[in-house]
Amino acid sequence: MSIDSVRLGDIASFIRGITFKPGDVVPLGTPGAIQCMRTKNVQADLDLSDVWAVDERFVKRTDQILEAGDLLISSANSWNLVGKCSWIPELDSPSTFGGFVTALRGNSGVVDRRYLYHWFSRRDTQAVMRSFSRQTTNIANLDIKRCLELSFPLPPLAEQKRIAAVLDQVDALRVKRHEAIALLNGLTQSLFIEMFGDPEDNLKKWRSCSLGELITTGPSNGLYKPAADYGRGVPILRIDSFQSGILKNPSDWRLVDASPVEQERFKLSKGDIVINRVNSRSHLGKSVMVGDVPGGAVFESNMMRFRVDGKVVLPLFVEQFMQTRYVRKQVLEAAKDAVNQSSINQRDVKGLRTFVPPLKNQQEYVQRVAAIREHTEGHQAHLDTLNELFTSLEQRAFSGTLWDHDGEADAA
Repeated sequence: MSIDSVRLGDIASFIRGITFKPGDVVPLGTPGAIQCMRTKNVQADLDLSDVWAVDERFVKRTDQILEAGDLLISSANSWNLVGKCSWIPELDSPSTFGGFVTALRGNSGVVDRRYLYHWFSRRDTQAVMRSFSRQTTNIANLDIKRCLELSFPLPPLAEQKRIAAVLDQVDALRVKRHEAIALLNGLTQSLFIEMFGDPEDNLKKWRSCSLGELITTGPSNGLYKPAADYGRGVPILRIDSFQSGILKNPSDWRLVDASPVEQERFKLSKGDIVINRVNSRSHLGKSVMVGDVPGGAVFESNMMRFRVDGKVVLPLFVEQFMQTRYVRKQVLEAAKDAVNQSSINQRDVKGLRTFVPPLKNQQEYVQRVAAIREHTEGHQAHLDTLNELFTSLEQRAFSGTLWDHDGEADAA
């Protein structure tokens, strides 16, 4: 089935947020105040854990009150985040939004707003919008005028609802897998505290020392390469190559053109521990233990790599110790803040305080974590399959080829 296309501006409107100063923010619940969303609230799902409030007099127009079904878009942010959007559900109280975000509101009776959300949030649309953004020194701005001219696929309203329902169904399965993985990742830390206690008070009186006393090699900084050298060569471990202490499949890592000398100097080996040394404070100190990786794999310059004495401490134990709030607190205390990022150095890593339980206790912990991660890998494999299915369905949905001849969704 072919799909007619219209201008995005023909079926939806961008609404600019209110203008106020940081000093105008008041506590939630203040009489005469209204909730106000900002860029921090724009996540995969709308994040309501930290919502500001301002006097309702800053709201100049009724359309600046969010409606269920609006898309809240990060319209002034770092280049990689501009255009990111959240679906607005039914909210408990009236809410507006600030000047660094923009609402996209579909025209009722013309476009199904869930259909609009799926189209707007898909990777291809996000890439095009990001290419339109106007870059300043430290921020990119969404070019609303150009976005309004985007070609939007507009089948009949009933068809839009049908497409949105299919995509919602698969997306709900993805959410459940994400939640299961998050619970399992949290379980490894809960198990750590159960077996070894809170490192901050060390009530079990394990031997205390600096991390530097356990390190046999490093820490050393990774390989710097200009953007032109990416896209070919060997896999390179970056900050986006792992999450919650678990490496993504190296086949999903970016590639970099590294010489044999560079591959030897910056190579990764099983049991290495890698820690992020330059980033926003929220990601600074993020770390992972390296498992089986392809020969020639290297690590990027914003990371540090070190190896520990396996006769005293197991790498996986150290990796999990690095995930504790105790280490997180030390990293932030050591951080040096610049304009847009923070950093730690090799001395800071060596100075991190740790404790060392007997090897037999560590070995028991490692065995139990291995069992948990076996379950995690199963969920991750299923999630990868769902992600591939969702991408395929998206492509078919917005090109008019989602249905087979019998009118059923074709997932082939």
